[in-house]
Amino acid sequence: MTKPMPTLTPTQQTANQTQAIEAAVFRRLVAHLQKRVDVQNIDMMILAGFCRNCLGDWYAEAAREAGVACDKSQGRAQVYGMPYDAWKAQYQTEASQEQLAQLKAQAEKHAPSSLQSQPQPQKPNT
Repeated sequence: MTKPMPTLTPTQQTANQTQAIEAAVFRRLVAHLQKRVDVQNIDMMILAGFCRNCLGDWYAEAAREAGVACDKSQGRAQVYGMPYDAWKAQYQTEASQEQLAQLKAQAEKHAPSSLQSQPQPQKPNT
């Protein structure tokens, strides 16, 4: 019989555990978005204020902050699982006038384009 995993609060996690958990969640989100090619970026922007492009841009920015050369196209390819232009040609549909109006109405709620303007999560005590 296996013992149940202990529940850790963020203050009980080590920095490495927190980083590993966050990385696993990111990988799962990216894998899900790569499978859900039916979900359009404009719909994500309308509903959540971010899209695959945002994730790819944030990836590239975080890579550069970590000293890894990565531009937006490389970051986006990490999220899309292929070059953005290829994904766009294969899966992106034309936005309707209604979608464009909704996007414009939601603009102030969109995630900042830079991680620098994002509130940073508190680091757990190690």
